Amino acid sequence: MPQYLLLLHEEPQVFADKSPAELQAIFERYIAWAGKLAQEGKLVGANKLEDRSGKSLRQVNGKLTVTDGPYTEGREVIGGYFLIEASSYEDAVSIGSECPHADFGVIEIRQVEPTGGDK
Repeated sequence: MPQYLLLLHEEPQVFADKSPAELQAIFERYIAWAGKLAQEGKLVGANKLEDRSGKSLRQVNGKLTVTDGPYTEGREVIGGYFLIEASSYEDAVSIGSECPHADFGVIEIRQVEPTGGDK
């Protein structure tokens, strides 16, 4: 079955004004949604990405350049992802439309193309 990556885009401070109780309630919504997908056999993997900046690697004139923060040019960050199995793009969109993240940012859906290393 085809796999789709749901990339969770958000503004860096989207959760900054939330109380601990509000953050816990939001987290529980994500857990419940992911649990439902797992029970249906549609969830392949999911992770929240660390809030701290990462590193960006670029080749410039044959020289590797490493810079702090992958988001230096943009205002959005990728806060996490879900890897799902769906029968079609339409099915992936339907699954993604139920993701709690739609309340907090953008969900980008990309089909994963097998590279030969998949089992």
